[in-house]
Amino acid sequence: QVQLEESGGGLVQAGGSLRLSCAASGRTFSSSVMGWFRQVSGKEREFVAVTNWSGDTTYYEDSVKGRFTISRDNAKNTVYLQMNRLKPEDTAVYYCAAARDKDSIYVSIYEYDYWGQGTQVTVSS
Repeated sequence: QVQLEESGGGLVQAGGSLRLSCAASGRTFSSSVMGWFRQVSGKEREFVAVTNWSGDTTYYEDSVKGRFTISRDNAKNTVYLQMNRLKPEDTAVYYCAAARDKDSIYVSIYEYDYWGQGTQVTVSS
């Protein structure tokens, strides 16, 4: 069982930066694929970024490539999403998720087993 809690969301102007954190409880974090997703009200939850268990393999949704960076610290049971050069269209609730797999790069919500409660990111123009 893994419990996830996101933090770090807030209001930022376009062009600014935020770093989201996702703290995990449970012994399996260091062997879990971790992903970030986001959701705008009334729309489907969409993939943002994913990292494998060690952090040496990552993958990003095209619109965030070069602006967002996913990383993890297994000693702290935490995964991060550094978001730079934010745009108004990045406004959403951001969720972290864990999958019971070490190395697969999952982009679908259906491949994840555990979810956090989400943190709001609002980017003003």
